[in-house]
Amino acid sequence: MKKALFLDKDGVINEMVYNPEFGTIDSPLSPREFKLVEGAIRAIKLFNKLGFLTVVVSNQPAVAKGKMTLGLLAEIDKKMKKELAKGGAHLDGVYYCLHHPDKSQVKIKKYLKNCNCRKPKPGLILKAAKELNIDLSKSYMIGDGLIDVEAGERAGCKTIFLGNLKNYWCEAMQKRKIKPDFVAKNLLEAVKIIKKA
Repeated sequence: MKKALFLDKDGVINEMVYNPEFGTIDSPLSPREFKLVEGAIRAIKLFNKLGFLTVVVSNQPAVAKGKMTLGLLAEIDKKMKKELAKGGAHLDGVYYCLHHPDKSQVKIKKYLKNCNCRKPKPGLILKAAKELNIDLSKSYMIGDGLIDVEAGERAGCKTIFLGNLKNYWCEAMQKRKIKPDFVAKNLLEAVKIIKKA
């Protein structure tokens, strides 16, 4: 069986986008808005060299909310893979949850669903593990949200939280009874942690 690094996408591989009209920070909704975070190519190339499958597992509810089409999501994917490939890095799989459980937010009714693939549930990780023959006990879930840590824990992976554990994060983790195995500032720091583990 193989070992894998499961990566959240928005805020981990690519930058979030500021929307001045609404004053919100959101996922990129078009290829034009998509920009890799600094160090992402180098980090993913190092993950590849370490012998881990590198697999994206990400909630993408913008399709359900009518903010983006499946076509645009596919174009963003294409741009992400192309930019990584330019730097000699690659992804071994990309798994998305397109669902959202809140009917007040969902515009495309077929995606209105309380599913098992939307993080913090572990469905995306479990599906990837089955399809790619992954040993979850030797794998990591890396993300910048508590839902990433929780999904990784529930799937049986080690977890790396990207960011700073400020008081509100610590309080939220205590309330939800979850705790990452490691904390890193970014993907390049996560590489160092994995090398030492």
